[in-house]
Amino acid sequence: MEALKEEITGSLLEGDDLVVAGAVALQGTALLVKYEKETLEKIFSGGFLYDAEKCMEMYGINRSVPRKSETSGRKAETAEKFLQPYGFSEEESAHCHAVYAMGDGGVLCALWKMAEASGTGLKADLRKIPIRQETIEICEKFDLDPYRLLSSGSVLLGTDRGREIAEAFRRIKIPAAVIGRAVKGNNRILYSGKITRFLDRPGQDEITKMPWGDKWKSRGLFPGQERKNTVWQD
Repeated sequence: MEALKEEITGSLLEGDDLVVAGAVALQGTALLVKYEKETLEKIFSGGFLYDAEKCMEMYGINRSVPRKSETSGRKAETAEKFLQPYGFSEEESAHCHAVYAMGDGGVLCALWKMAEASGTGLKADLRKIPIRQETIEICEKFDLDPYRLLSSGSVLLGTDRGREIAEAFRRIKIPAAVIGRAVKGNNRILYSGKITRFLDRPGQDEITKMPWGDKWKSRGLFPGQERKNTVWQD
């Protein structure tokens, strides 16, 4: 648990909004285009694939996301450090209680880890998560779950001012949305229309299902393991 807590800046409070900033699965999408371009060119236009390959630059949070070594035990300072470059005031930053820079395992891994480290439950709506159409269509081609796909370039925030923070990100052209809330207890529930299910403990990232995905295995995908790379590099 201590190792897991080190990955999260701060801690969720019961009732906090869960905000995703930056479209999810951008890194995984770019890798799929890079390694499967010959296959994808038979299905999608060049412009579509160009946007998909450059999606982290266009629709993600930049590399100023605080790393684990910078964040442990310093919630107020790091929340301010992260948010102020995007135009947030010190007062707004103080309302951000938890920050997690996504990576392996995607947004579902991020949700599970933040709730587990904070000792809370959660309710989240998959339909509200910012995601690019390029990601959805490319993942459908390879039968991958985009919500469990490499998501460097996205951040999960816990805050009591979710609507204001999401709107502020959108004003600077970063996709963002309130996707759910931290709740009392241990239940972690996902919604998608009329479908309801419990959030599972994270497993291997979806990218490892690809024939060339072996190099991304055993990199701290499971909670409690040492995390070797905060932001994965190809």
